[in-house]
Amino acid sequence: MNEIEKKWQKKWAESHLFESNPDNKEKIFLTVAYPYPSGAMHIGHGRTYTVPDVYARFKRMQGYNVLFPMAWHVTGAPVIGIAKRIERKDPWTLNIYENVHKVSKEELAKFTDPEYIVKYFSTEYHGVMQSMGYSIDWRREFRTTDPHYKKFVEWQFRKLKSKGYIGKGKHPVKYCPEEMNPVGDHDLLEGEGVAINELTLVKFKLGDDYLVAATFRPETLFGATNLWLNPDEEYIRVKLNDESWIITRKAFDNIIHQKKDAVIDSSIDANGLIGQYVKNPLTDEEHIILPASFVDPGYGSGVVYSVPAHAPADYIALKDLKENEELLEKYDIKEKVEKIEPISIVKLEGFGKFPAQEIIEKFGVKNQKDPRLSDATNELYKLEHAKGVMANIPDYDGLKVPFARDEVIKNLLEAKKGDVMYDFAEKPVVCRCGTECVVKILEDQWFLKYSDEQWKQSTYNCLAQENIVPAEIRANFEYYIGWLEDWACSRRFGLGTKMPWDNQWLIEPLSDSTIYMAYYTIAKYMKDINPDDLDDSFFDDVFLDLGKYSGNVKDPLFEDIKHEFNYWYPLDWRLSAKDLVGNHLSFHMFHHSAIFPEYKWPNGIVVFGMGLLEGNKMSSSKGNVILLNDAIEAYGADVVRLFLMASAEPWQDFDWRENEVKGTKRRLEWFSEFADRVAEIKGSPVSLKDFKLGEVKKPINNWILSQFNMRIKDATEALEGFQTRKALQELLFIFKKDIDHYFHRIEHELEDGEAKEEISNVLTYILCGWIRLMSPFVPHTSEELWSKLDGEGFVSNAQWPEYNKNLIDEKVQKAEEIVQGLAGDINEIKKITGAEPNKIHIYVAPEWKWKVFEIAKDIGRPDIGRIMGESIKQNLHDNKKEIADFAKKVAREVTKIKYVGQIDECSIIEESLDFLSSEAGAEVIVYEKPTYDPKGKFKNAMPYKPAIYIE
Repeated sequence: MNEIEKKWQKKWAESHLFESNPDNKEKIFLTVAYPYPSGAMHIGHGRTYTVPDVYARFKRMQGYNVLFPMAWHVTGAPVIGIAKRIERKDPWTLNIYENVHKVSKEELAKFTDPEYIVKYFSTEYHGVMQSMGYSIDWRREFRTTDPHYKKFVEWQFRKLKSKGYIGKGKHPVKYCPEEMNPVGDHDLLEGEGVAINELTLVKFKLGDDYLVAATFRPETLFGATNLWLNPDEEYIRVKLNDESWIITRKAFDNIIHQKKDAVIDSSIDANGLIGQYVKNPLTDEEHIILPASFVDPGYGSGVVYSVPAHAPADYIALKDLKENEELLEKYDIKEKVEKIEPISIVKLEGFGKFPAQEIIEKFGVKNQKDPRLSDATNELYKLEHAKGVMANIPDYDGLKVPFARDEVIKNLLEAKKGDVMYDFAEKPVVCRCGTECVVKILEDQWFLKYSDEQWKQSTYNCLAQENIVPAEIRANFEYYIGWLEDWACSRRFGLGTKMPWDNQWLIEPLSDSTIYMAYYTIAKYMKDINPDDLDDSFFDDVFLDLGKYSGNVKDPLFEDIKHEFNYWYPLDWRLSAKDLVGNHLSFHMFHHSAIFPEYKWPNGIVVFGMGLLEGNKMSSSKGNVILLNDAIEAYGADVVRLFLMASAEPWQDFDWRENEVKGTKRRLEWFSEFADRVAEIKGSPVSLKDFKLGEVKKPINNWILSQFNMRIKDATEALEGFQTRKALQELLFIFKKDIDHYFHRIEHELEDGEAKEEISNVLTYILCGWIRLMSPFVPHTSEELWSKLDGEGFVSNAQWPEYNKNLIDEKVQKAEEIVQGLAGDINEIKKITGAEPNKIHIYVAPEWKWKVFEIAKDIGRPDIGRIMGESIKQNLHDNKKEIADFAKKVAREVTKIKYVGQIDECSIIEESLDFLSSEAGAEVIVYEKPTYDPKGKFKNAMPYKPAIYIE
């Protein structure tokens, strides 16, 4: 298979098949997040890049002009960190690169140069992508350290600064204490995509100290009932200015990077605090301190105040504590705890007084350690943030939750009853050097003002006009756009573009990767241009049509560049992983809405799920990956593609399981051998050249044509929505069952020359369409089959089959259902009775029963009286009792079966007598009238359900 794949990859490249230029066709421009090539490609990457390729191939076959480009994201600090660790011969790093990424010792010796690492892996990625058969226009390939691209990034940032969207000041960043430098997502072993939360610190008075609780929902203070500590963790007293705070030791390790004046004063016995009372700074109410295992000592301050009406963790912790006699007795708090009841302060449509309780029940959360607790919490917090309204709180009633939150924070800070800190939304966040990161406040930091309300609104407008797949992710985008605050966009060292007005800073990787889709449209021209000629007026004119460029890039080249951009833009689809919804994909909309006119805003986003390996999370750093190149060598690219596309929809998590991959390989082999089987039936080689489907008479042949066209229709609709799994279910897995059944049904007809000719004609029609339908998924196999069968040109450029609605016939499908049902029923009767029949008599329903069915269908519900009355009124049958009995049966059956109208059951069964006789091992006779009915079976015959008598 690998030789066949290489053959077609070479032919595609030589024919420039996937190089896309502007023409008169309707265009599709799609991009996927470009990779950061600091290690070898694994099967997770394979899924990421195969989805857009399948869609690109599908739309190309539909007649669209499709652009699918690729580039390499190499800015940032990861490769510098890797180079340093390899230079100092760090054993863990050497092991990962030798044994996981499979870099030879000779090559690894050159990895002390970060630029060489970038070159090595981007070259390898390019090769593996070609081996996967991706239909990429490689003329547009670039690295984000290329001088031309840097000019583009400088233009973008000057544009944003001119609009007031970039500022300077203090800002929280992910920070590695070991390397003493801010870190971006690509610098991390763990925690990529994790956001930094701004938390409000609430000071609860406890004697001369403050028990300081961290929250990002300070508006819920009005619903507080108690505080939580984790008595198994270490708590300390911290002196800060003229105050004394009680927090955890682990929290101090983070806070010290944000509050330089904090010093440890003494240790605190957390157990001794349980049962004491603190004062709420907003309400002056007293709250008891209680023990809870869910409190994470490393998150926030390690102190949590409890709002059981609106916080699922608090609700379940309080429930657990009330049922824990041992703890209640240990701290002598039983009576006090039993009195605690939730306090409702947020009204949320669709929920009652206590949403936390309802969401806990919805998710089936059992206790504090249940992993579903996190999902329940996230869902409720998002809902209350988006739709919640304050209730039962003087001065706040009717305020939306976000506005109430801002007001409470303002009041707490002004009264010095609160403070602010920052922490990661999830932990751990680990630098590639192995050090756990903290959040640090950096001085004189450049940041993007995602908090700007005007900018947020234009981003909401951008989101509103986009297609989001899957649709339910739209709410996540709405949440994150609203939630995003200012983002640090600069750092001190790494690879990349310097801040154009302050070259001591570099633009960080996520910030330089927001609108690069526009650069793809012009990238193929850059080799002919001096980067010094790319000033702001060049990009203004090309991308914004401001018409003022008069530099060294002359016509017709300049006009070609401008035309290219305007032909391809706006971007039709952006594909990326679900963990980037809160940063990259949201930034993508922010920056487009700020820089481009509305008619150039992106049209759609597709969000991917994550990858598992034999049920476990994939991780290169832990060696738990299968390299994509190894998978290709073991199974072939088409098997890998087929498995990745069939195992889950793109937005679902997929699981690479070797046994299932082997099963997929067998399915593909079956498909490849299908053409040989058709040729064997035909008795001569199959040729698709100038093939046209002739007249088809036999019901079973019309049935398979109906099934095939139904599969085409459903698969096409699925692919339009990026449902690769559903499309393959229709095209391969379900249709294979149809074909297997069809072959079984026609076995007895192959001795008849005329019947055989019609069967061969039908199978050739299916083969011609099926190869094209499978081409986006298994392009190499499809090209090989197409070529062997005299298909014209490349199947990659062949027309996508359109379903023929005239060939989809519900009555034909129902007829075959009746035949299959009879064969099954006969064999079931034989099995139950143990009889070996001589003859089998089949009785079809009389005309009057069909008319009763029509009446029942028109009535539309199981109304026995109306069905009976209308049947008698129309005088359908002489025997009123039979009508009454049959009306009862029909009333039960009419809602269960799919009624497609009256069909000629007698002719259908007569056409299938040879098949039924062969299946039954006996002569089969069909009757329209009971000319022979010794057991009175005829009266049992119903439409679509003939009666059977075995003799």
